Amino acid sequence: MSVRVRFAPSPTGTLHVGSARTALFNWLFARHHQGTFILRIEDTDQKRSNPAFLTDITESLAFLGITPDEGPYFQSRRLPLYQRAAAQLLEQGKAVQQDGAVMFPVAPQRVTFTDLLHGPITVDTSLFESLVLMKSDGLPTYNFACVVDDADMAITHIIRGDDHIANTPKQLVLYQALGFQPPQFAHIPLIVGADRARLSKRQGATSVAEYREVGYLPEAFVNYLALLGWSPGGNRELIPPEELVHAFDLSRVRKTAAQFDQQKLDWLNSQYLKRASLERLTALCGERLKAKGLLANGVDRAWLSRIAHLLQDRLKTLQDLEEEHTFFFVDPPAYQPDAVEQFLRRPGVADNLLALKERLAALPSFEAAAVERAARELIAERKLDSKALIHPARVAVTGRAVSPPLFEVMSILGKTKVVDRLEHAATQLARS
Repeated sequence: MSVRVRFAPSPTGTLHVGSARTALFNWLFARHHQGTFILRIEDTDQKRSNPAFLTDITESLAFLGITPDEGPYFQSRRLPLYQRAAAQLLEQGKAVQQDGAVMFPVAPQRVTFTDLLHGPITVDTSLFESLVLMKSDGLPTYNFACVVDDADMAITHIIRGDDHIANTPKQLVLYQALGFQPPQFAHIPLIVGADRARLSKRQGATSVAEYREVGYLPEAFVNYLALLGWSPGGNRELIPPEELVHAFDLSRVRKTAAQFDQQKLDWLNSQYLKRASLERLTALCGERLKAKGLLANGVDRAWLSRIAHLLQDRLKTLQDLEEEHTFFFVDPPAYQPDAVEQFLRRPGVADNLLALKERLAALPSFEAAAVERAARELIAERKLDSKALIHPARVAVTGRAVSPPLFEVMSILGKTKVVDRLEHAATQLARS
């Protein structure tokens, strides 16, 4: 039997991290078994459905590299299918019409199914009373449409969040009534925040789009999502997508809730950034900086490559570019008030910065080694503690108290910018 799975989001909101993990587990399961991954859009709630959310869902899945083999199918375009199924149940006397709706009375019974993660689960259907199949507005309910669609699409495995466990017995009685063979079910644990409550805005970003905007690499984010509730064994953590497909096994999915760990995601992303080719990282930096209006078209790619190389081991996400390293792209840099107060507003600093400016302006080469040599010579001649010149110079050139290696930064910025910034800091910011 060929594996067929589906991911069925509703376009009533952006793609949540938990939903993305569900999509990923379905996609990995299908790929691992050379099966079929189907995308179905459950858009029968016309009031809440929004084309913008559909765009977000498709773009987020594409970002994650999750491509459907079939679909997208839209429930809103499949109404005749649900109407025929409801008519069948009415003709067989298994359903009744009531106030314009089609109702399914559930006979008291015990429904047992074997969940692939949780094992046997038994539910008393006397708790259900009657199920609504078709609402008075002519649209199907969630459980009814799911059963009809999953049977029509020959779905073999339903992998979804364990908040759906309560829906499964309701769907099973409908499978039975319609004469359909039910699929196998696997209910995966929810994702929780640090407070062990369901992941929500209180914990920070919850949509894939937000993580994409911050600048996480897709392979790093997929790697992290896969590890939320699943483990390949052997304490492995860095697992690129192609290896995830080979290693994925539902038997290794944990039954307990998975806690979202922002620090671990940041660490994983930094590892992927470190392993990226310099060419790719340069391209990613360029795209991001242009999108943020910090870089003009036609910028010297070799110059940008030097910046990417310098920052490669320092970046957690691409957002760090505009949050911590705008001094490369904005002139003058944004000066941190605390850094100015601590390192520039001291006696003698202005004179030292002006002296350094003169030394650097006279250099025939502005390679990092030459810049450092000139600074060290000035420190020796003036009998300064190294920090007495280097810290103020760092603030003068970058606007920050902390930066990548100063002399590399100066070399990349170039003589003209460095000289101008040293003079500005000495004459405008430092205490005379």
